[in-house]
Amino acid sequence: MAEPIISVEDVGIRFNRGRRRKRSAKEMLTKGKTGTPRAEFWPFRHVSFDIYEGESIGVIGRNGVGKSTLLTMLAGTLVPDEGKVTVRAGVAPLIAITGGFVGDLTARENIHLVAGLHGMTRKEIAEAFDEIVEFAELGDALDTPFKHFSSGMKVRLAFSVVVRLREPILLVDEVLAVGDRAFRRKCMKRIDGLLGQGQTLFLVSHSEGSLMRFCTRGLYLKDGGLAADGPIQEVIDMYKADTGGEDGEDEQYEDDTMATGDPGDTDEMF
Repeated sequence: MAEPIISVEDVGIRFNRGRRRKRSAKEMLTKGKTGTPRAEFWPFRHVSFDIYEGESIGVIGRNGVGKSTLLTMLAGTLVPDEGKVTVRAGVAPLIAITGGFVGDLTARENIHLVAGLHGMTRKEIAEAFDEIVEFAELGDALDTPFKHFSSGMKVRLAFSVVVRLREPILLVDEVLAVGDRAFRRKCMKRIDGLLGQGQTLFLVSHSEGSLMRFCTRGLYLKDGGLAADGPIQEVIDMYKADTGGEDGEDEQYEDDTMATGDPGDTDEMF
C-alpha cells in the first residue's frame, strides 16, 4: 500500500486562557517565573488519521474545536504539544491568505516576492505572471500599493498566486467565503481543475455546497477529539444531527451561501 502523503499521529494542541497580568515582587519571589498558572485549554487531543495522495478531505465542526488550528499544523507553522504531524510533500497554503504580502509594495512586486518565498524560480514566475494578473482581475491596479486594495481584491491576488505554486497538497481555510460571487465561481473552477490533476485537498469550510463539491471524505472534530472519519455526506449528516441548529451554525451547511469578506479594511481604493 502507498505511503500516506499526510500522517497525523495522536496529536493534541494546548492553549492558555486569559492574558498575562503584571505580578508583584512578592509573587515573583514566591511563585517563580511562571506566576499564577492560567487555565489550560485543549481544542483537541489524541487525533490520528492518514491522508493519501489525491484524496479530498473536508474538516467539519463547530467554531472553536480546532479546525483551522489543525490546518495550520499541516502547513508547518504550528507545532503540536503532543503527537506527531508528518507531511511528505509540498504544500500550497490558502490560510491567512494575504500573509506575506507587503502593504507598501505594488501588486507586481508582491507577486514576485510571494511566489519567490514559496519557492518559484524567476523563470517560473515570469511564465505564470500574465495568468496570475488575469485571474486576479487586477486591471490598472498592477502598480498600485497592496495596502490600497479592498479586502476582496487582496484575496483575489493572493489566491491567484498560491494556486500557481503547483504543490501536491492544497490547504484551504474558508477562502471560498470571501470575495464576490463571480470570483468565487472562478476559484471553485480552478480548484476543480487542480483536483482533476490529482492534487490532494484539505478543506475547512462551513459551506455544505463546497464540501460536497470538492470532498469525498470528512473529518468531524467534536468535544476535544476526532468524532468521525468517513464519507463526507455521512459526516455532514452526523454534524447536523448533533447540532440541530441550536447555535445557528449548521444553517451554513444547508446550502452554498457564502459570506463576503470583512469590509473593515482601511485605505481601500478598489
